[in-house]
Amino acid sequence: MKQFVNILLTAVLICFFQAGCSQPLHQKNVFSKQDTLRGSITPERAWWDVLHYNITVEPDFASKTIKGKNIISFQILEESDLPMQIDLQYPMLIDSIWIDEIFVDKKPAYTSDLSKNFHFIQTPAFKKGSRHTLKISFHGIPKEALNPPWDGGWIWEKDEQNRPWMSVACQGLGASVWYPCKDHQSDEPDLGATLSIRSEKDLVAVGNGKLKEKIIHDDQTITWVWDVKNPINNYNIVPYIGSYVQIEDDYTGETGKNLSLNYWVLDYNKSKAEKQFEQVKPMLNCFENWFGPYPFYDDGFKLVESPHLGMEHQSAIAYGNGYMNGYRGRDLSQTGWGKNWDFILVHESGHEWFGNNITTRDIADMWVHEGFTSYSETLLTECLFGKKAANEYVQGIRLLINNDKPIIAAYNVHQEGSGDMYYKGSNLVHLIRQIINDDTLFKSITRNLNKTFYHQTVSSAEIEKFIIKKSGIDFSKIFDQYLRTTDVPVLEYKIEKQKIKYRWVNTVKDFNLKIKVDTGKETWLTPSSSWQVMDAGADYDGEKFKVDQNFYIQVKQKK
Repeated sequence: MKQFVNILLTAVLICFFQAGCSQPLHQKNVFSKQDTLRGSITPERAWWDVLHYNITVEPDFASKTIKGKNIISFQILEESDLPMQIDLQYPMLIDSIWIDEIFVDKKPAYTSDLSKNFHFIQTPAFKKGSRHTLKISFHGIPKEALNPPWDGGWIWEKDEQNRPWMSVACQGLGASVWYPCKDHQSDEPDLGATLSIRSEKDLVAVGNGKLKEKIIHDDQTITWVWDVKNPINNYNIVPYIGSYVQIEDDYTGETGKNLSLNYWVLDYNKSKAEKQFEQVKPMLNCFENWFGPYPFYDDGFKLVESPHLGMEHQSAIAYGNGYMNGYRGRDLSQTGWGKNWDFILVHESGHEWFGNNITTRDIADMWVHEGFTSYSETLLTECLFGKKAANEYVQGIRLLINNDKPIIAAYNVHQEGSGDMYYKGSNLVHLIRQIINDDTLFKSITRNLNKTFYHQTVSSAEIEKFIIKKSGIDFSKIFDQYLRTTDVPVLEYKIEKQKIKYRWVNTVKDFNLKIKVDTGKETWLTPSSSWQVMDAGADYDGEKFKVDQNFYIQVKQKK
């Protein structure tokens, strides 16, 4: 009965967690023109580069509508007679367009794709290297997120005291669900973004970065102007509106810089937040040790209580874990270690390094965000409780791996891979660490990843090549095995007196993972697809053969 309960609990956790981690993208085998328009650098996107977004938004809680404008500053990469592709998802509507303060007539200079999600604006002839502005006014009823953050869109909720509470969760679905932009991860605004949010007088509006200005209007509504200095993912630019109070603190990082810490929480949760967020400074200390300095000192570190579980919104992390440890009180690893820290606080903060600092150009490579960030949970466990605890945690989360689809998906069609990008990705990073077998070198790699690709967009291939070069170890076949197939390597072995025979099966060609085994003494093996023989010595009793559990493989004894 106990075994049945454990199996049932594991199945529930897999279902629960993967629903919680998957983005609002449908897995497809056949792709349409719309998928290409959304997921690729189309010719209409390629000739211009976003420099800055200046977004103004005014939501109306009663009607669930928003209106606003976005002033897009951009630079010309190549001279072109093609129109600009601007993304704004229907039923959101464009009201007016201005290019360099010149009004653009909708006909014939403005057309839309049949889906009404993609809009093409004919511009004057621009010279390469020149800079310009595109101002777009918009309004509409944005898609509502009915089960955020897994179902993307605007969130119209009420807090426990029946007061309006609003936000957005749009990773995967895209920022164009509510504001017009170049909705592709490869083009972050190089000079940051400004977000101006107009709220009712009794509410507080919080955005990314730091508060630049607070404007009180004649009707007593308030515009809160937030400014981000650093490049930022489109889906990370998010307003929060509610009955917030502010908790202020600061953190002195490893470089000696002072980082402002601000926690915006619902007024009745202030005391809970003050206690729970004592975890922030030890966490930041751990992450700076392993990943390098926090990437956004100019914009500060914020946690904002959200009407959904959480999201890695850069410098304004959405927090909705109920001020409890674990994942809504659960330990996903079933080892006990995951209940010693707040899962949402830790995981979403880890994304500041992997996901926000280092961003993949194509969502197909999202394992770079989620695999390394999920491994930040293991590293925090190690920082707080030691390596044995960390090893147990990362081994425990293998319960959540499905091996249903490859982790890396099709490129240029806005398609994500398997949800295994989280904890299979984490175990891949852990496995790489075991093979390197030198924590000083491993730490140098994780820190230099964030230094080399600081505020940049990347591909999985670039990250893979970097790790191979810096470690001096050819991990190419290992990356192919764990990222591009669903097959778990199987180590077959058989014992014949004092000899141990072993080989790899269920692997890609030329798979070259070396592993640590215990045969009465620690031994490293480098199996191949052919049987190899090891002389275990005259004292070997034929019983001892155990693979180090830190290697995510399967082991099968042949008779």
